[in-house]
Order: sequence, then C-alpha cells, then structure tokens
Amino acid sequence: MRRSTRWLLAAALLCLAPSAYAAEPLVIGFDIELTGGLAPNGKAALLAMQIWAEETNAKGGLLGRPVKLLYYDDQSNPATVPGIITKLLDVDHVDVLIGGNGTNMLAPAMPVIMQRNLMLLGLFGLDVNSEFHYPKYFSIIPAGGPNPKEAFSQGFFAVAATLDPKPKTIALVGADAEFSKNALDGARAQAKRAGYKIVYDETYPPSTADYTPIVRAIQAANPDLVFVGSYPPDTVGMVRAAHEVGLRAKLFGGGMVGLQATAIKTQLGQLLNGIVDYDFWLPVGSDATPEALAFLAKYQAKAAGAGVDALGFYLPPFAYSDMQVLGQAIEGTHGLDQDKLADYLRTHTFRTIVGDISFGPNGEWTKPRVLAVQFQGVAGHEVEQFKDPKKEVILWPPEFKSGELKSPYDQARQ
Repeated sequence: MRRSTRWLLAAALLCLAPSAYAAEPLVIGFDIELTGGLAPNGKAALLAMQIWAEETNAKGGLLGRPVKLLYYDDQSNPATVPGIITKLLDVDHVDVLIGGNGTNMLAPAMPVIMQRNLMLLGLFGLDVNSEFHYPKYFSIIPAGGPNPKEAFSQGFFAVAATLDPKPKTIALVGADAEFSKNALDGARAQAKRAGYKIVYDETYPPSTADYTPIVRAIQAANPDLVFVGSYPPDTVGMVRAAHEVGLRAKLFGGGMVGLQATAIKTQLGQLLNGIVDYDFWLPVGSDATPEALAFLAKYQAKAAGAGVDALGFYLPPFAYSDMQVLGQAIEGTHGLDQDKLADYLRTHTFRTIVGDISFGPNGEWTKPRVLAVQFQGVAGHEVEQFKDPKKEVILWPPEFKSGELKSPYDQARQ
C-alpha cells in the first residue's frame, strides 16, 4: 500500500511538472524616458508595450515562454543610454534588446549595438542610420523611404506650395541635437529645391530657457515660412515666444515634437491655433481600423490610472506595433539569433495596428506616411476637444485631407 501511494504521488508530480516548472521568461530589454523632457512620450509608449506583453502572454507568450519587459529610465538624457544598454546585456543578460524612443536616444545606442553585432529595432528615430549605415538597424517611424529626413517635412513643404502668392523666403531653426539637425537637413534640402531664399538658419542649445530672442531674430529676417525642428521642451518655448513676439509668417511649425502629446496640447490650448505641424497617426479614415480602435480603447481605459497621455494617438500605436513586429520576427525565425532576426525583418512584411510595415535597405519603412496638420478652433484647455478631428485638420496627403489651410499664421492663430 505504501509503495502504491509513492507511485501515485510520483505520477501526480509528473503531471504537475509543466506548470510547476514554468518556462523561463523571454526578457526584452530597453531604455525608456520616464523622467525629463521626453517623459510624456516615453510613459505612453511603455503602457502600449505593456499592453502588448499582457496580450502576448495571454496567448502563450513567445517561443512557449512568457514575455517579460525589463527597462530603465534614461531620463531623456542621451548620455545615459550606453550605460543602460551595457547593463541590460552584461548584468541582466536580456534575451533581446530593442531601442528606446527618439532620435536623440537611439543615436548614442548605435556604437554599442554595432560593437556587439546586434539587431536593433528602434522607435521614432529620424534617419539615425544615415550616420552609421548598419545593416541590422530597423526603424519604426512613418518618416521612411529612401530619404527619411525629407519625408519628415515633406507635408509642410507640400502645403507651402499651395500658397498664393508663392512663398519666397524661409527661416530654419532648431536645437543643436541629433533630431533637430536631421530635421533641418531635410527641410534645408527641400527649401533649396523649391527655390526659397533661406534668410535665417540657426540652432540653439537644448538647455535654452528663453526663446523670445530667437523668435525676435527670426521676425527681423521677415520670412514667409518658419520651419522649427524641436523636442517637447523647446517646442513649448517656441510656441509661447511666437505669441509673445507676435510672429508674422505665412506658415509656422513643421517639425515640432510635442504638439502631438495630449498634455502639451491641453497646456498650450488656443496658442496652438494656426500652427502647421507634422503628425504620424490619427484615428480617422483608413487608419481607424477595428484593430487600432480596439487597442486605443484598451489603452485609454488604462491611461488615467497609469498617469499617461489620455488619448494615445501619437506614440502608443507605434510602440505597440514595434512590439508586434518584434514578436512576429521572433516567431518567424523560431528563435533569437540576431542575424536571422535581421534577415527576417529585411525580407518580410509585418501586419500591425498602424498598417503593414516593410523595411528598405536602410532599415527604414519602404514608404513614408507622414501627415501635415493644422490646429484650428482650439479653445481653452479641455482634453475632450482634442478627440475632435476638426481641431487638428489634416492638410496633406490628399487622401487624408479633412479641411482647408488657414493662412497667414498671424491671422490663423486668432
């Protein structure tokens, strides 16, 4: 009887073994902005990635292993990135590494990634690979194609081309940082091709606190167009300075990161009116797929409790898609081999909530999908108004156009 009991106990333990000894987590490591100037975007991206991880684990994980996200706050400071990556690789021994958010955070990661011969899937990096030409780098950003720097501001110049009379002069301004330099390079090339005279072309330190002297200098040059390449802190500073100075121009904006974030929209309120800027995704037209709207509903239900962007139109759909692409590549290669992952990313099309994504030779999307929008009719600081697509009118491309341009800027902002 005792022997029979021992046999039954052993059999029971064998039956329990799969759940008792669960597979080791598949750890995905990255840096993300939880503090500093990019924190509104970074926190929203993180929530989207966590939603993906929850959904993936509910379906059984990847390669039969539960997914675990391991991340550290890079404080929106590029100098922290190499150290974080080294820790993730050498101390935490993550299974796969992905890039953080933004050009300024991805550029300092590249030397470490190249030295380790790793694949890197980056989020919202503007033509980062133009400086490195690394074959295992891939980017999740709609400013793609063979010339991402120009794709980023193509809509701004397409809108400018519709003005009558035709603009003759342009001012270019942005921070002395990786993103702004790339954005200004693309704008400069298009301005020259359009025959515009560049009457102001300057950068400012990222630590600048007072933007009024900069806007006064631009005003003195009397440009028809003002293109700004900026990150959230300087975007807010430039918008406020433009109102304080009473900037006069036919178009103002172009490459201002931050105006897509709900917290900054509500902070600036009617100061947004008249600005023509870029955006990457809005829940309208063919972008408003059932899958995308289902994600947004889940994200928005969690946003308040997580203290992140209430609407989640800008970065979250792409952060979620970033993880979708990674997951499909891991499952498609049946493993984590870096060379195989890179080859798979290079040769396959990925179905995501922002549409099908495929990568060109430079690691960028094969086709750009950037919007040009203008803020119109914003009043007060309530969040609800920004759910209305009429407050952010799409001017370009034609297939997404939802309204007409109001120009010049100094009249449209009233």
